[in-house]
Amino acid sequence: MTTPPRSADARASVEQESPVVPPPPPRFIPPRRFVNLTEENRSLINSLRSATSTLQETDTCMRSLRNLMTSEEDGGAAQFREVILELDAAGLRRMAWFLTSHSGYFLTIARNKNGSYRLQKLLGKSNDVDTLFFAAFFRSFLDIMTDKEASFVVVQGLRVFSNVMKEALFPHIIEHAVDLACDQHGCVALNRSITVLDDPYCRTFFLYAVVVNALPFSYHAYGNFVVQHVLDLNDLQCTRNIAVNLRGHCVELSFERYGSYIMEKLLDTKESMVVVVEELLKCEGDRLVRLARGTYGNFVVYKALRVTQAEIVTCGDLFWGLVNKLKPFRDLLGASYSYTIATLLDSID
Repeated sequence: MTTPPRSADARASVEQESPVVPPPPPRFIPPRRFVNLTEENRSLINSLRSATSTLQETDTCMRSLRNLMTSEEDGGAAQFREVILELDAAGLRRMAWFLTSHSGYFLTIARNKNGSYRLQKLLGKSNDVDTLFFAAFFRSFLDIMTDKEASFVVVQGLRVFSNVMKEALFPHIIEHAVDLACDQHGCVALNRSITVLDDPYCRTFFLYAVVVNALPFSYHAYGNFVVQHVLDLNDLQCTRNIAVNLRGHCVELSFERYGSYIMEKLLDTKESMVVVVEELLKCEGDRLVRLARGTYGNFVVYKALRVTQAEIVTCGDLFWGLVNKLKPFRDLLGASYSYTIATLLDSID
């Protein structure tokens, strides 16, 4: 049996249901915004294009370059962008050379908010430029990493540098890990550096520096934030290594403000949780009660009870061990700090 041909009306209906889709409109590219360069910056471009310069011309160039990198006047950001667009690879390399030729000069610019931002924009422009910046980082690593604004430049470098350059910085990181982690701005820079390193091999060096110093960091007002940051990465091997390095100090750390933060983080992972709870169980009953009644320790004890209760099937011995050590001292746990612990104990049959 043959299929009858479609009628003209049917064909018209199909055509209406499947209209021809027109091609997308051409992408609009806005015209380059005209920026009227200042006379100083026009002269700077000419100096950067020149292969040679007198001592006086060099001084003038470096003064103008510092103004370009740090100034907010005369549309500083727009002036900077225009200068970069005007320069070829050789000009950018010469610009980077001037910026990094003297450590003090480089630090002055890097410590300025505008200077830091504009230095970051130069990173990744070419391998030659990156090499010059890398050398500057190498000479003044600690000074840069412990400055609020300058540290952003190194972090950006870790994003764009080749792995060879990154690995060459690792000895500095290991050497200065304690100084960085225990500094107000250095600890933030260290955490940012760990975050931006997406290569597992490169990140390992940073994590190693934290793991081997986990104990002193855990007592420190700034260092503890670095340990917490690493634990938040949920790297099970790294978490286990930190727990092992803190073994024997868990109870003592739980009494401390900063140390208690670390103990609570370790209780979030089963493998490290076992290390903490087993140590709590080893301490004398009166010491455990003092910890449970303490300003900071009560949070650790309560969380230890909660997480072991949640894992009752596999951690029942740990949970009941804590309960049995605390139950005889129930009447001492009614104070404000230990109220939640007392309430939990009362809820257990």
